[in-house]
Formats: sequence, C-alpha cells, structure tokens
Amino acid sequence: MQPLLIGITGGTGSGKTTLAKNIITHFGAQRVSLIDTDSYYVDRSHLPLHERHHLNFDHPDALDIPLLVEHLQCLKQGNPIQKQIYDFATHSRKKETISVAPGEIVVVDGILVLAVDEVCRLLDLKIFIDEDADVRLLRRLTRDMRERGRTVESVAQQYFETVRPMHRAYVEPSREKADIIFRKDDDRQIVIRSIQDLLDTRAGRYSKA
Repeated sequence: MQPLLIGITGGTGSGKTTLAKNIITHFGAQRVSLIDTDSYYVDRSHLPLHERHHLNFDHPDALDIPLLVEHLQCLKQGNPIQKQIYDFATHSRKKETISVAPGEIVVVDGILVLAVDEVCRLLDLKIFIDEDADVRLLRRLTRDMRERGRTVESVAQQYFETVRPMHRAYVEPSREKADIIFRKDDDRQIVIRSIQDLLDTRAGRYSKA
C-alpha cells in the first residue's frame, strides 16, 4: 500500500509543526515520516554571508522544488530518501543528510506546500491552518531569536519586507486548495479522523484487489 501524503500549510508560526507532531504522537513514529520543506531551501553558500541574510526565503523560488518533488515521489513509491539538512545561520546546506524511510503516512510541512502545484498534486490530504497574524508574528519572533540567533530588529525587517507580502501573495491564496481549514479552536481529532478514514478506505481497496 502506497504511503498517504498529508500536506500541512499555513502562515509562519501558525502551528504546522505542532499539528505534525500531534499526528506522529497519535499514529506512532514508526508509521509516520516527516518532510519539512525548510530542509529544501536552495543552497546559498556561493554568496557572501551578508547577502544571504537579505534573500527572500518566502517565495517559491527559494525552494529546490525539483528535489522536493523527486523525494516525495520516491517516498510515495515506497523508497527511502536522503533528506538535506539546512543551516539557517549560514543559509547553506550541510554535507550530512538524514535518511527518511517511507512511513504509512508522510507528513509534508511548510508554508508553500499548497502554493507549489507540483507538490500539491502529490498530496492525498491538504490541510491549511488558519491563525491570527499577530499570534503568528509573536511565535516567529520567539522562534527565530531562540533557535536561529536573530535579533528583534532583523526578524521585524524580514517580516515586513518579505514574510508578510509573500504570505499575501502565495500562502493565503493557497487555502482555497485545502481539504481542511483548521482553526485554533477546532478539535484536532477532525484531522486525525480524516487521516484514519483515508487509511481505512485505501486499505479496503487493497484488500479487495
């Protein structure tokens, strides 16, 4: 039985990773593989470091889409991949990779998951998380300062120069492609039940075949 590909998207800081972890907790780590599109940023090591800090990382062109699509197709066919490791401090790829085996469920997490048609077409279930902009900004600020060594000024500058306009141009319109629009007050069991229903339906098809 082919893995089920679940796309989780929404604006920066909307809670995508938290929902992905909830899915892993419910179904078990042995059944779920996680692909974060942040690992697929184009390598920028050829540019001076000060130039890398000012690049637009919220546009689809920032992603290595051919590689991401290739890896998702491999997982969907039941084959393992070697996922890239991206260093956000230097905006470059590390030499090491992470081996990812195809689980029964593959969760694809990222702000542009539904905005990139080549990726969207591979998904069996598409989830958009709807969260207030001020909440998302505060989460982004906290994360970037704690995990990526950023300053308040640099996070704010990036947010207003690229994050917010790209959200309006690509992320927000992509919600129209979602099968589920998940809001903060919604029961997470809605997502769990939807995934389980798809698994049951697919298992039924294979058993009849």
